Amino acid sequence: MKTRQLCCVAALMLAASAFAQMPMPKPGPEHKKLDIFAGSWTLDGDLKPGTIGPGGKVTENETCEWMEGGFFLACQVKFTSAVMGNGSGQSFMGYSENDKAYSYRAFNSWGEFEEAKGSWDNDTLTWLSDDTTHGAKMKGRFTMKVTSATSYNFSYDVSQDGTKWTTAMDGKATKNK
Repeated sequence: MKTRQLCCVAALMLAASAFAQMPMPKPGPEHKKLDIFAGSWTLDGDLKPGTIGPGGKVTENETCEWMEGGFFLACQVKFTSAVMGNGSGQSFMGYSENDKAYSYRAFNSWGEFEEAKGSWDNDTLTWLSDDTTHGAKMKGRFTMKVTSATSYNFSYDVSQDGTKWTTAMDGKATKNK
């Protein structure tokens, strides 16, 4: 029994030693590309009448900061809407080396959870998701077109089949000073 314990301790020490010699991973250029979204933002949107609701203005105040290590951008969000009500949320953006895609996960005070995969095309980051709105399954597409270091235009489109899209909301985001 003692021999077995000694072997286990030796194996653990060897594994710990090997792990300690491994270099810590560092964020790549894909992670750094998200740096444009770090900071405090105000998003002013126009919710279109349709599947999400009757339409109206939506305002979101968002503060995004890099988590330690620089792999994920963590965002705190507060939103107001005369149509949908007020709320808050938290989201995380990063890059998955395994999927070769950007990742987005969000949770809000309405009990909703969102998950999307994203990709850049020049100055536009597009997130695709599978959503459920009022019990109906649909595809979501959130597009962020960077227009300067302090602003981007956004739109959220929905589709039942992933080919014919309808704009549910659009607007502009401005970085606060």
